[in-house]
Amino acid sequence: MSDQRVRNASREAVEYKDLGRHRKALISMAIMAARNPYEVLGVKKDASDDEIRRIYRNLAKKFHPDLNPGNKQAEARFKEISAAYDLLSDKEKRARYDRGEIDESGAEKPRAYSYQDFAAGGPGAKYHADEGMAPEDLDDLFAFFSRGQGGRGETLRMRGADRHYVLTVDFLDAINGGRQRLELAAGKNLDVSIPPGVRDGQVLRLKEQGGPGIGGGPNGDALIEIHVAPHPVFHRDGDDIRFDLPVTLGEVVLGGRVTVPTPSGTVAMTIPPHSNSGTTLRLRGKGVGGKGDALVTLKLVLPPGADMELDDFVKQWAPKHPYNPRAGMSS
Repeated sequence: MSDQRVRNASREAVEYKDLGRHRKALISMAIMAARNPYEVLGVKKDASDDEIRRIYRNLAKKFHPDLNPGNKQAEARFKEISAAYDLLSDKEKRARYDRGEIDESGAEKPRAYSYQDFAAGGPGAKYHADEGMAPEDLDDLFAFFSRGQGGRGETLRMRGADRHYVLTVDFLDAINGGRQRLELAAGKNLDVSIPPGVRDGQVLRLKEQGGPGIGGGPNGDALIEIHVAPHPVFHRDGDDIRFDLPVTLGEVVLGGRVTVPTPSGTVAMTIPPHSNSGTTLRLRGKGVGGKGDALVTLKLVLPPGADMELDDFVKQWAPKHPYNPRAGMSS
């Protein structure tokens, strides 16, 4: 063999060896990028969804970049926590991860093959796998690499990371829908559409509003956890809205029509005569998004200060009409 052929063969061997090392490094980087999500959040494998959500919220608040400006370790920890929660909060992904079908990054795990998988087929047939990929197709595992010219200079192409945010919305916006601006780090912001009836703790997904992709890959998503601010009057009960309505003595005794607030505006409501304090009246279709009802509980309020005329009337009326509203109560 000539010296030139020897040099060419040596160079090709070095390039092949370097390519192998580069490929292994890329694979290691992709696989090692994520840790066991249960370990990241510090929960057991049988932890409930509520427990995972509670622990994630506590960790996210502790390591959020807005609360740790310039702290790269906190930022990295926040990203790791967010990625782990993204996997475990999705029931389908969590189940597939527990079965070993996907890895910590959510990527499909390649099937492990043995010699028996490639038993000979019929006469003249090549060795093949009963299902999955044939041996000569195993290189397709590297399909997520975008190759340069001549097969050299491999570039990793990956989807960007999802980014997690917490947004507090007004109670009436959560009931009726609305639009709110979410302030991000570095002076950026997102305009978020609040769908009618959104619930406290619900996560909204904004497509491709997360971290930038790598090597031309798509951006990740923005995952926005909604916190609904309490309302001074209204309380949500499923799709119903509950609240107390102060009423006068004359209104509960004699009945009448009163103006009542609801999340969609004020309406007129009839109070039946002889209604007790604590009676609940129903306004149909005045709940969440027109699905539920408004449940109005009457709350008797006496006039402020002393009323001698009322006192004299009760002194004469009470002895003639005795009754025990506490009958049946026991300690």
